[in-house]
Amino acid sequence: DCFTWLRQGWSIFVGNLGVWIGSTAVLMVLLFAANLVPVFGQIAVSLLLPVFAGGIVCMCHHQQKGGQAEIADLFAGFQHNSGSLVIVGVIFATGIFGLAVIAFKIISGGAVGSVITGRLAGFGIALSAVMLASIAVFILTIPVIMATWFAPLLIFLHDMEPLPAMKASFAAGARNWMTMAVFGVMLVIALFIAMAPLLLGMTLDNTDSTPPT
Repeated sequence: DCFTWLRQGWSIFVGNLGVWIGSTAVLMVLLFAANLVPVFGQIAVSLLLPVFAGGIVCMCHHQQKGGQAEIADLFAGFQHNSGSLVIVGVIFATGIFGLAVIAFKIISGGAVGSVITGRLAGFGIALSAVMLASIAVFILTIPVIMATWFAPLLIFLHDMEPLPAMKASFAAGARNWMTMAVFGVMLVIALFIAMAPLLLGMTLDNTDSTPPT
């Protein structure tokens, strides 16, 4: 179940604390630097995330076998089945891009409706469009995430081809949907808690910088 996953993951993390913190810092710096490049940087991040996921799988596998993970293992996905891992990234990026287009279409329709109908009614239409787009993207994102969640592991450790690996990943997620749902909620809560100090700081900074009336 979800809590078993978390306990196993925690034991791996604390078993080699320095390496995991160091590899996380390296990965964050690389992803941040790539995102600074307009458009192409974001595309590169989407394509390479499964490759780095393969490296993380390698690190976990080493520790589960009684060995020691190294920061260099983070790049193991570039040396083993890198082409298949990139294909997973291409499919993932295509799916996310398609969802972004759907959301844009829905929000654009709401914006046009708001212009036609006037202020009050138009605001309601625009707000409904944003809510509908958010719900639609959230629902449609779930299958994309399920198909890519376990795919890097299956490709890196079991040498599966991209599409069979993604089908198997989706099937595994569907069979364990409750566990995945609980894990997803816990992940969102953890991310919110981690981001809360930054959001609070930005809010206070904007408040302090607002000129008095």
